[in-house]
Amino acid sequence: MKPDEIKKLDAYFKRTFNPSIAVKARPRKNDSAEVYLGDEFLGVVFRDDEDGDLSYNFSMAILDVDL
Repeated sequence: MKPDEIKKLDAYFKRTFNPSIAVKARPRKNDSAEVYLGDEFLGVVFRDDEDGDLSYNFSMAILDVDL
């Protein structure tokens, strides 16, 4: 993902969910970014530009032991 996309996603997550959320570039990946709450990894947001429509998909796994 481009740095300007990451900045826009970071601002969206902060505004929508929590100011402590941070969206960061992934090493060696350019189609997605990582989402953190403080130091804790929350999930991955993927860029999807299929069929000319750009969207972003956030994927978060919730482990049974975390419940």
